[in-house]
Amino acid sequence: MTAPRFAPAPALAVVGATGAVGSVLLPILSQRADVWGDIRLIASSRSAGRVLAVRGRETEVLALTEDAFEGLGPGDVVLFLTPAEVSARWAPVATARGAVVVDQSAAFRDDPEVPLVVPEVNGHAVRIRPRGIVAGPDCVTASMIAALGALHSEYGLAELAVSSYQAASAAGRTGAEALRKQLTLVAGSTLGEQPGDVRRAVGEETGPFAAPLALNVVPWSGELCEGGWSSHELAVRAETRRILDLEALPVSVTCVQVPVLTGHSLTVRARFEREVDAVHAREVLEAAPGVVLVDDPAAGEFPTPTDAAGTDPAWVGRVRRSLDDPRALEFFVCADNLRKGAALNAAQIAELIAGEFA
Repeated sequence: MTAPRFAPAPALAVVGATGAVGSVLLPILSQRADVWGDIRLIASSRSAGRVLAVRGRETEVLALTEDAFEGLGPGDVVLFLTPAEVSARWAPVATARGAVVVDQSAAFRDDPEVPLVVPEVNGHAVRIRPRGIVAGPDCVTASMIAALGALHSEYGLAELAVSSYQAASAAGRTGAEALRKQLTLVAGSTLGEQPGDVRRAVGEETGPFAAPLALNVVPWSGELCEGGWSSHELAVRAETRRILDLEALPVSVTCVQVPVLTGHSLTVRARFEREVDAVHAREVLEAAPGVVLVDDPAAGEFPTPTDAAGTDPAWVGRVRRSLDDPRALEFFVCADNLRKGAALNAAQIAELIAGEFA
């Protein structure tokens, strides 16, 4: 009797392995099921030669060149945790070899031939990828979409209004370092003695933010678009429509930067096609994959970004039916923007793809 033959485990390549999201991804790979064969780490030439631990093995980081993709082919997966211009340049190099690309940048999110996927909501979409690429959404969209998707399945989403309170680390290590520096500058100032002390203390050290972030909130993220909207706000709108397959969904988004290192928060007002019962809505959220319900304000229990940081799920609380509309539900949600907002979502997509070849 001939012994059964098993296909080798797929290889995984991580481009951007030394960046802010990459540093979160590597421990995640060690914590999840072992579905990978060879794991190779790729980064810019500045980081080439570094040695990082992944799944208990010391692995040398390769420079991002065509040689870094040598040997990859059908059944293998390449994760891009890089800026959009890097993904746009190098993703076609990987797909030309037959590998599937999972990209967490904005490079392909608007491409109708590239599925935009959050596994808890539309994981089935990974199977149709004519360009060999699957995209993950922006970290703001990813933070709320599992909760929204569950409620949409139950009630039918008809309208959405969102305000985000975004952590500095969404801008990568540059954002986190800028906030730390600003806090140090402010701590050494005569804060509070005169109006404008914070701005004077920070001076030109605003980093990637439109205004000083230390002890402040900045109602802007992205580039200016027509009508006064920011590119980031329009992106969250477009991504929500795509993931939920609601092309005409009315969506209003206000993006705000806050002086938090890790963990996005959002206030959400969702209006549905039929009347909402808050008790049942909580039951729906409790059962939703990727969601943890923390909702007992009388006991001081509600989600904060500090709670969500370092964890996988979206934390949801303050669930209540609108006072003025029985079809509207309002709630607060927090999630780790580097983890579920990027690294974990990419890992989950990659595992779905690997499962196709098992």
